Amino acid sequence: MNFIAWTIIACEVGFWVVILLGLISRYIFKREKLGIFFLALTPVIDLVLLAITAIDLYNGAIATLAHAIAAVYLGVSIAFGKSMIQWADEKFLYYVQKQGSKPVRKTGMEHARHTKKGFMQHLLAFIIGGVLLLALIFFIDDSSRSEVLWNTLRVWGIILGIDFVITISYFIWPRPVKTK
Repeated sequence: MNFIAWTIIACEVGFWVVILLGLISRYIFKREKLGIFFLALTPVIDLVLLAITAIDLYNGAIATLAHAIAAVYLGVSIAFGKSMIQWADEKFLYYVQKQGSKPVRKTGMEHARHTKKGFMQHLLAFIIGGVLLLALIFFIDDSSRSEVLWNTLRVWGIILGIDFVITISYFIWPRPVKTK
């Protein structure tokens, strides 16, 4: 595995570590400001990954799948970051602090609307990540060094289309209530 791949892994681990530290600071140690500080570090992790990726390509590296995944990761992190933190916050409160209500599986139109929200976040992630991929392609300005970036954009576009079809299907065939 190359340096960029390890950086992506480190950033992903770092993302969840700062969220966990933020939740522990907020709820267990009752240090609200410290918790906010840790949660505010999540975009800093994204900037570190962006800088390392750009520097590597600037120094002449041939774009690899790891570089493409870095752009995808950044798009997803920006688009889904707030909702992932909210999800972790709710789970932490219920399962660790024994507060709040048990998470309920969404069904029917509520699930369809939730899935639509997720699709819209995916679309935003695609736009952000796609712009980053296109910027890297433009920055490299050598099709032999950036082919993997174009391919990643194409595959991601297909995945986005599949996500759209799945989202629409929940409005046509809503998820039924699960009976015991």
